[in-house]
Amino acid sequence: MANTPVTPPGPTMGGPRGGIRQPAVKPRDLTGTLRRLWAITKGSSKGLGWILFFSAFASASAILSPLIIGRAVNAVNGGESILTILLPLTALYLGDYLIRFLQQFLMASIGQRMIHQIRMTLFDSMKKLPLAFFDRHQHGELMSRLTNDVDNISTTISNSLTQLLTYAFTIVGIFCIMLTLSPLLTAVSLIGVGLIFLLTRVVTSHTRKYFQAQQKNLGRLNGIIEETISGESVVKAFCRENQVIEQFEKSNEDLRRTATRALIWSGFLMPLTNVINNLSYVAISIVSGILAIQGGITIGMISSFLLYVRQFTRPFVDIANIFNNFQTAVAGAERILDILDEPPEPQDAPDALPLTAPRGEIELQNVVFGYSPNLPILKGISLKIPSGTRTAIVGSTGAGKTTVIHLLTRFYDVTGGKILLDGHDLRDYRMEDLRQAFGVVLQDTALFADSIRNNISYGRKNTDIAQIEAAARIAGADAFIRRLPDGYDTVLTQGGTELSQGERQLLTIARAVLSDAPILILDEATSSVDTVTEQRIRDAMLTLTSGRTSILIAHRLSTIKDSDLIILLENGRIAEQGNHAELMAQNGKYASMYRTQTGV
Repeated sequence: MANTPVTPPGPTMGGPRGGIRQPAVKPRDLTGTLRRLWAITKGSSKGLGWILFFSAFASASAILSPLIIGRAVNAVNGGESILTILLPLTALYLGDYLIRFLQQFLMASIGQRMIHQIRMTLFDSMKKLPLAFFDRHQHGELMSRLTNDVDNISTTISNSLTQLLTYAFTIVGIFCIMLTLSPLLTAVSLIGVGLIFLLTRVVTSHTRKYFQAQQKNLGRLNGIIEETISGESVVKAFCRENQVIEQFEKSNEDLRRTATRALIWSGFLMPLTNVINNLSYVAISIVSGILAIQGGITIGMISSFLLYVRQFTRPFVDIANIFNNFQTAVAGAERILDILDEPPEPQDAPDALPLTAPRGEIELQNVVFGYSPNLPILKGISLKIPSGTRTAIVGSTGAGKTTVIHLLTRFYDVTGGKILLDGHDLRDYRMEDLRQAFGVVLQDTALFADSIRNNISYGRKNTDIAQIEAAARIAGADAFIRRLPDGYDTVLTQGGTELSQGERQLLTIARAVLSDAPILILDEATSSVDTVTEQRIRDAMLTLTSGRTSILIAHRLSTIKDSDLIILLENGRIAEQGNHAELMAQNGKYASMYRTQTGV
């Protein structure tokens, strides 16, 4: 009777039943995190009360079936008919199947609604964060929070929660009935449960360090794979294939060794648990046999009790694994909440000014800024850019050129001084109006997994193909676009990796042209194109920037000779300013840089 299946096993929590999962990542504040998750998902968690209700009824099979089987054994022993007993047992099993089906069906729906709400809340929060947040965090790590951490929560809600609730009702119900049947046999069975609990603690203490080392080695191996694949051209160019293979082999061997040790130790648990269970059955059989001889217990009760012992001990290891998963999910939820707690971009003031027709007059008044408080990049810059002028900012790497662009577009706010646009502080304007006043081409191209048509018209609604083609012609991109298989309807991969760096840059320039913003910013817009294309873009830029405020950042000084004003930054300060002729006449650092580049 001890081997008679009573309830269908629930889904395993990874690996064989009774195996040890990798150790949980412990959360900092379990109860606080759960309260906040409940607050986030409260509107989408309707129906959880039914899950609790179904979990209670799902445990009925495990709680009641051994009693019915015991009655059947007594009936057989007494020569009675067992048909009237087996029919309720069959009905009980069919009801158990139906209830578990409804439980899983309802949990799948509720769980996915809750996860949908968590994803939407997280993604919406990330879109409101300032650029500084993304500069401080690796993009892969943020993606991991939006995918892996959310998936861990999803698995825990959809699978582990129902199992945990059912196990809890089952253990409590069975324990109460066991006490009712025989307190002595219950005490004997608890000895085995206690031994299993201690065994789990001992084995887990040894496996934890091996699983942690396994995860560390796995991360190192993944890092080698990622670096090697992304830098394959460099590996081949420097003939480092053999060295990379050796590095991979060593890391792979470290992973194999630690994973083997972890699995060997975790493999101890299931066999030893079976030994303890079998010894418990022997002890209970001996004690119950003595009680039966003395007339204190029936054969049917012995059968029921042995089944109860089996049902009582089975969930404990599973619960330990579920709790590990639960802790890991909560730790992932904390990482998600860390993002939700980040301060968003500054909100518009209630009296924020609209910016409908900016003239483009810019003034920097003693501007101080640093990405870190103790490392200022700009050190008291004061500068006036009249409306409609073409201004170039030059200087060595790290002088603060791109930082000025970040401040103008309010990717960051100044830490000292202020920046005025048309006589008002940038912070006085509505953010959306301010951003739309600038057409920006940054050093790093940003293309999306979409058609070229949509990449160029990004941010511009209801743009026809004629306008897109016109912008591409001005940027010098039309010719190569038409050579592509589907022309403007060619769908790019993420980042446009099938295009050259120069072609990607031309598309972003076309995007800025199409935006027709009153203020144009070009941050090293021609740094990745050949000299012929550079000249075409330069001619186009002269036409495009005519009559509008434009700010150009360039290392190639030949591209900014026609600028109305040239600013030379050095160590976060303005070292020289003037037009090309004036700066050459000064025979200072700008003149030296220009002669070095051009040989004039």
